Amino acid sequence: MSRLPSKIYPVVDHPRWVERLGGAGARFIQLRLKDMPSEEIRAQAETAQELAARHNVALVLNDYWELAIELGYEWLHLGQEDLETADLETIRQTGIRLGISTHSHEELQRALACKPDYVALGPIWETKLKKMAFGPQGVERLTEWRELSGDVPLVAIGGITLDRFPSCLKAGADSVAAVSDFIRAEDPESQVRQWLAAADT
Repeated sequence: MSRLPSKIYPVVDHPRWVERLGGAGARFIQLRLKDMPSEEIRAQAETAQELAARHNVALVLNDYWELAIELGYEWLHLGQEDLETADLETIRQTGIRLGISTHSHEELQRALACKPDYVALGPIWETKLKKMAFGPQGVERLTEWRELSGDVPLVAIGGITLDRFPSCLKAGADSVAAVSDFIRAEDPESQVRQWLAAADT
């Protein structure tokens, strides 16, 4: 199993972040679009693809598996609820790389049965971005997930800041995802550079 494109994994809500963060050196970015008409989602997903190609970014589309396949995305991310409705057989046949969210042992087993290209565990710390049915997992759970996942790459997400980033890598995460710490930073480009520097230490 190959490792992930980068140790840092910004999750963004608009294509402009692909340009800004990709331009600053981020090489693995997830586009998570919510609550907009389907034609707007398509337009933003296409724009993000063009920007990702320009900046050599491995771009991941969240949720919209049919659109990801249609547009030729290399990566797709699904939550547990998406697994209910996604056609996993079709997804596998296209060769698109798949990441799956997990929050419990049961969800991890279900995800691993899908033979994903990574599993994500969250929230590691409390997050205010979305209402979570699960409380903070803590870095110890990351180490446990690392062992349970075998050679499947592991992504940490949820409440992670630059200061907390190294502890996630140390606990066994192959890549660390964050939303607010990038797109709500005072200087997002500088934040990417600081994360990249921390990833190399």
